Amino acid sequence: MKLLCLTGLLLLLGCTAEIPPTGMIQRIDATTVSVDSLDARIRQLVEAADVAGLTVTIVQPDTVPYRRAFGYAHRSRGDTLRTDHVFYGASLSKAVFGYLVADLVEEGTIDLDRPLQEYFDVPIPELAFNREWRGFRDLADDPRYREITARMCLAHTSGLPNWRWISRVGEFAPEGKLRLYTDPGTVYSYSGEGMMLLQHAIEHVTGRGLEELARERIFDPLRMDMTSYVWQDRFGDAFSYGHLADGSVIPKDTEDEAGAAGSLETTPEDYAVFLQHVLRSTAAGSPLTERLFTPVIRIRSRMQFGPESLVNTTENDDIQLSYGLGWGILQTPYGKGVFKEGHGEGFQHYSILFPDRGIGVLLMANSDNAESIFRDLLALTVGDTYTPWRWENYLPYVTKGS
Repeated sequence: MKLLCLTGLLLLLGCTAEIPPTGMIQRIDATTVSVDSLDARIRQLVEAADVAGLTVTIVQPDTVPYRRAFGYAHRSRGDTLRTDHVFYGASLSKAVFGYLVADLVEEGTIDLDRPLQEYFDVPIPELAFNREWRGFRDLADDPRYREITARMCLAHTSGLPNWRWISRVGEFAPEGKLRLYTDPGTVYSYSGEGMMLLQHAIEHVTGRGLEELARERIFDPLRMDMTSYVWQDRFGDAFSYGHLADGSVIPKDTEDEAGAAGSLETTPEDYAVFLQHVLRSTAAGSPLTERLFTPVIRIRSRMQFGPESLVNTTENDDIQLSYGLGWGILQTPYGKGVFKEGHGEGFQHYSILFPDRGIGVLLMANSDNAESIFRDLLALTVGDTYTPWRWENYLPYVTKGS
């Protein structure tokens, strides 16, 4: 675990802009917004878009200038949402996993560009799993699997689909047959399956499970006591329920197997601690975060998912939309932005950090309506008008269906 040095933090504080007045938050473009006006405007958005529950956390390396929860943990019961409630983190899992792998790379445990096949004693299609449907036997007749590397898995260029039951354009594939859609290393295509393959390689090389590795290197050192890749009994009295678009509540699903692609349970407070750590590490010149946030591939798809993910465009060339190791990357007049989404039934999240400005924001919601206000929330909280909301399908609620 790469701990932060005081020198790096002091350097960051020394180059920040003038501290705004108490009760004011300075955005990336040096404009300010008051805490009171943030509260009022966010409440308006939550109500107008019918968002069951939302938390908004603005982070800086050494402080959290804004942290609020709006709405409900369980709407039909009227349970008030809190920032210490446990959320299903969905694909925020991948950002943590990217950090973990980068840490293992720094110590020489794994090579980003060595084919994963070389870490196993048998061909990848012959790997044994307790749950057979998780295996890679369908790749036996496609020798390209031997080319897949850790870098490709983290940058979503492995050629594997997001999930074997969903085609590359988002259609349900009931046969669940795994295949390589593109040559490894050539095309960005979001892939949970690629993350899972890398997880198996990491666990094989280290002889330890993902949860154990993450707890030792990230969760325990950062005191993220309410975060885990598997369900913990201590979460039982403090979790938020997911809500569908019509406001109905989804029964809580508990995961008993760690999954790098999407099993993370965490609180907005815990995940903010992780984001602060990343900001501090970057400010201190950490080789780990430098590796994380070095672009691997430029992204020119019109959308991240669905049929338009196969359509190329120059729409996001102005922000140089790219992917690094488990994190998306974009460029702004105020420096680099690094981001990660999370999306699962009943839960929608987004985080973005601006290391050069020493600020970021975390949006975590237990509602399928939340992404419809993400564009407005990003601009309102930290002045982020650069996140490619159309590519993310963050269609504002006022335009949906029009």
